[in-house]
Amino acid sequence: MTSGPPGTTGPPGTVGPPDAPPRLPREIWVLVCAAFLVAVGYGLVAPALPTFARSFHVGITAATAVISAFALFRLGFAPVSGRLVNALGERRVFLLGVGIVALSTGACAVAQTYWQLLLFRALGGIGSTMFSVSSVSLLLRMAPPAGRARASGLWSTGFLLGGVTGPLFGGGLVAVSLRAPFVVYAVALVLCATATGLLLRRSALSGRIPGGGVSGTSVRAALRTRAYRGALAASFANGWAVNGVRIALVPLFVVEGLHEQPSWAGFALGAFAVGDMGTLLLAGRWADRRGRRRPLLAGLLVTAGVTAVLGVSGSLPLFLVGSLLGGVGSGMLVPAMNATVADVIGGRGRGGPVLAGFQMVSDLGAILGPVLTGLVVEHASYGTAFALAGLVAVAAWAVAVRAPETLGQPPVATPMSEPTR
Repeated sequence: MTSGPPGTTGPPGTVGPPDAPPRLPREIWVLVCAAFLVAVGYGLVAPALPTFARSFHVGITAATAVISAFALFRLGFAPVSGRLVNALGERRVFLLGVGIVALSTGACAVAQTYWQLLLFRALGGIGSTMFSVSSVSLLLRMAPPAGRARASGLWSTGFLLGGVTGPLFGGGLVAVSLRAPFVVYAVALVLCATATGLLLRRSALSGRIPGGGVSGTSVRAALRTRAYRGALAASFANGWAVNGVRIALVPLFVVEGLHEQPSWAGFALGAFAVGDMGTLLLAGRWADRRGRRRPLLAGLLVTAGVTAVLGVSGSLPLFLVGSLLGGVGSGMLVPAMNATVADVIGGRGRGGPVLAGFQMVSDLGAILGPVLTGLVVEHASYGTAFALAGLVAVAAWAVAVRAPETLGQPPVATPMSEPTR
């Protein structure tokens, strides 16, 4: 017996109202809440980390290296995380990853030297990538095919809300002690892992795949599809323009380019978050009802256009409007590209390495983007740097536009216990 067509409801084989979205399982809401708590904690330590590193009497480069080390360990350990998901299952890797971040964060709170802080924070990147790959894999495997983009939008919204909320509390904790945010984050992670483990321990959806099979979709097989290559290109562009350049250049451009107070950078980032959160759920419904391709391409075009002109906006109001529209572009893009990767993998098996590769290109863009655009600013201008980020999104669009629609299409391969297509 097979599931009904996209947009149908009810048990497999039944058809409900044509436009009624399928109900998302309870377990997905558990993952959304977990993402929110993890993001809140990350926001707690973000304001304290560079200052804490500087308290060991090191330079600015050494202080920023603590942040880079976390990202580099995330990137380097992602392939291992993908294999662990296939070998151990998402739930175990999820709990193990959160536990590692909790231990490393607690260790940061008691670090006595800069090198200890650097090591402990870097090890946290290992747990972070385990959490990310396993939770997204579990989220997309549990969601019905016609609800994958909506589930991704909810999960991303939880992360965004946590990311906005965390620094508000983190700033207050820093006033108490530079070590306090790390202690609070470590405790919150332990509580998060405990609650998630209890809520999912008896869940059939989050347990082992029936028959013990694992996904037959290898990275090599996925790379042969234009859909996965398009999603990779979009993920790299999103990492470069949104997760990298936006955070690195916006605060500097507000002060040095627009000659405004640094506080306006926070308002610009907040405007982006508003546009992003306001679009994620709507874009998820769009992608689940009408297909992944259109919102993905539209998101890339909006991201490209807005990012390219941000650096030449001559006034603060225009810059704030551009930041808001940049969030709209990201909100359209993220659910569609996540759902595309889930469609390539299919819902019956695990695709840890495929998801890990998808995450790696985003992390790579977030690492390379700030470095290369920083060099462009030094040797050219802010306008050129933002234009370069826009060109990266245009190049991603040129790859993604050749990709077919994946909603309602069969995955690349079936579980290994069955013949592959």
